[in-house]
Amino acid sequence: MEDNSKKLGIRRITRDFPPAHYLFKVESFSLLDKTGVEKYESDVFEAADHKWRLSLHPNGDNKSNGSGFISLYLVIDETENLPLTWEVNVSFRLFVLDQIRDKYLTIEDDDGAVKRFHWMKTEWGFAQLVSLDSFNDTSNGYLVGDCCIFGAEVFLMERNCKWECLSMIKEPEDNIIIFKMENFSRLDKKYYESAIHTIGDSKWKLTVYPRGNVKFKGKALSVFLELVEAEKLPPKRKVYAEYKLRVRNQINENHMEFTVERWFNATSVNWGYPQFMTLKVLHDASKGFILYDSLIVEAEITLISKVKRFS
Repeated sequence: MEDNSKKLGIRRITRDFPPAHYLFKVESFSLLDKTGVEKYESDVFEAADHKWRLSLHPNGDNKSNGSGFISLYLVIDETENLPLTWEVNVSFRLFVLDQIRDKYLTIEDDDGAVKRFHWMKTEWGFAQLVSLDSFNDTSNGYLVGDCCIFGAEVFLMERNCKWECLSMIKEPEDNIIIFKMENFSRLDKKYYESAIHTIGDSKWKLTVYPRGNVKFKGKALSVFLELVEAEKLPPKRKVYAEYKLRVRNQINENHMEFTVERWFNATSVNWGYPQFMTLKVLHDASKGFILYDSLIVEAEITLISKVKRFS
């Protein structure tokens, strides 16, 4: 009988360790065969938090191309108390004992596929478990003294999947932070922060140093965009933003503007320009950046990453 294992995606290997959950011994197999029974179902056994049976077709399951083979199936049982939309996902193996060598022929899907049992599909298995020629050949050890032993092990695959969706959002809604700094000439703190603004699913704010930061102190206006509460991000999580930092020209449209592309994370929470513009240019009344003692600083986020998590 031709071995169609590869065509059917079935893997057959031998192992010493017996099945973890159930053994099913048939004595006087030839007499069972002569009864003409199409299939015989074992008693119920418990594995993976559910009840199961083995369904043995001693002459093969002809309806599923099992002629000339032993067919063996795993059948879920006692499902009447399960919810109407029940489903059970398991990985399982079926076995035939080689009684001469004390080894178990192990039969499973070649790709280790998880099988979904539900009200419309209550059994899975192998129509071509082992050919009858091979099974009846006593040198193989499957049928010894007219006795054979089958087995099963069943492992529950709990569907507890979580997944996430990363989106790159172009021109997100409400994407401009406007920070109007009034009475600018009288501001005496080292830096000032805008109100927090939510864009995408992240919170942002502007930080402005009116007289410069670090080595540009007293020389330039420093402007930064900060990802608020970055320390609360999950480990390794990053947030991408493409944005424009802008100081508005309040006389005409000749704004001072720079574009930034940046990944933010828990250790890199802000990014901008310590030398955004010189204080000389900033305070030049003809340039129009300060009008009526007010300065307007903006951040416009044009592209941002957003992560959604689902259970």
